[in-house]
Amino acid sequence: MIQSEQPLQQFRHTELGLTDEQAIEMYVTMMTARLYDERGLLLQRAGKINFHVSGIGQEAAQVGAAFALDRDVDYFLPYYRDYALVLAVGMTLRELMLSVFAKAEDPNSAGRQMPGHFGSKRLRIVTGSSPVTTQVPHAVGIALSAKMRKQKLVSFVTFGEGSSNQGDFHEGCNFAGVHKLPVILFCENNQYAISVPLHKQVSGRIADRAIGYGFPGYQVDGNDPLEVYRIVKEARERAVAGEGPTLIEAMMYRLSPHSTSDNDLAYRTKEEVDENRAKDGIPRYRNYLTECGLWSDVQEEEMHKKIKAMLDDATAYGDKAPFQAPEDILLHVYDEGQGEGSGR
Repeated sequence: MIQSEQPLQQFRHTELGLTDEQAIEMYVTMMTARLYDERGLLLQRAGKINFHVSGIGQEAAQVGAAFALDRDVDYFLPYYRDYALVLAVGMTLRELMLSVFAKAEDPNSAGRQMPGHFGSKRLRIVTGSSPVTTQVPHAVGIALSAKMRKQKLVSFVTFGEGSSNQGDFHEGCNFAGVHKLPVILFCENNQYAISVPLHKQVSGRIADRAIGYGFPGYQVDGNDPLEVYRIVKEARERAVAGEGPTLIEAMMYRLSPHSTSDNDLAYRTKEEVDENRAKDGIPRYRNYLTECGLWSDVQEEEMHKKIKAMLDDATAYGDKAPFQAPEDILLHVYDEGQGEGSGR
């Protein structure tokens, strides 16, 4: 008797090694990131914060990747749209709100950096800088250190497709390929480098560039978190086995403007955005969980209430937290050592 393929499709997450609880946690993390993102846009428009850069449309790939990594030992070098990634590896909504409100307690930069410049020693999230792609050589350096120390870990670095044209990307790939380093290079191809569309940025597939550096490259549907999970999990297994780096190009679409300073309809149409909104990975994944019997409208309503309560708490906390003292602007600028020769 030929069996239907539907049950296999419904329980795909278990075939990949994920429990039902983990599959649900992935969805909750995606929705937490989405609702945080939407709250950030509202706060900026209300004049409560100065700036917000959005990652709406990219959450599915970020969460799928994070769950495939070892969140106890691996290093993460995210780029500025990776709210879902940093939430998945342990950052809290309060910590994200402290950042956008630029408060002294902000663990990312003590309120000194723009939002989206993540950093956490506790979670091994390595601080990034505003020039794009500079995190790629840093990730390669961490991978080199891990190999020299014989540590079973990987460095995971993300960037946009526009960043893949920068010299930092190519130099990092070349070094990683030569030395077979345990680094995963994860390109979040959201189709636009600010206002420049993909067809004006890249000829061919970004994933195929890996061939020139001597390691595998894969293109994956970034709206399918389970397929992203599978590809990243395999890449991690290769890396810790000493087989070197992997380049992954996750195809997705930036549904929001580049930032709150951007009018995206000046360079793309509402029809294009709506067409891609219909491919959004979050509702797609919710439908999958529903088909598996793991999710219901009641659970959806309860989840939204819980996330809203956490967002309200984080927003109030970030808003009321104290700013840096004015004199702290000089911290880390001048030598503060004591005694003879301390300034050398």
